[in-house]
Amino acid sequence: MRRSAYNECVARPALAVATRTNGAVNGLTVDRHYNSNAFRSAMFVIHTGTMTDGSVVVTMEDSPDNTNWTAVDSAFVQGSLPTIALANDDRVFEVGYTGTQRYVRIVATTSGATTGGAFGATCVLTGSRRRPATH
Repeated sequence: MRRSAYNECVARPALAVATRTNGAVNGLTVDRHYNSNAFRSAMFVIHTGTMTDGSVVVTMEDSPDNTNWTAVDSAFVQGSLPTIALANDDRVFEVGYTGTQRYVRIVATTSGATTGGAFGATCVLTGSRRRPATH
């Protein structure tokens, strides 16, 4: 089997692209055992469109059971969780998760927005215990 991104990684939706104003939104749950792959790590790719006002603070949560969620300890975060502002039109932010919980998600909290901004996220899972990764 030839090593390639397709054989090593699986992309999952993490936050639907939308224009959001004030408030918090929980991202979609990402199951690190998707298709019985047992992925060892995850990377959230947060992408923006036009940001008209306000700011968005992105945090990360994990859960052993998809019910009880807690903030991810900084020891398990690779890179920096972004704060998205007006100057961040058409940007991509990447942040990794190396923790041990089965479920992970991001939370986006928007404040100071009257018209808000468009953004969304994808989670790239990698380090599958099965190879090639099952899509």
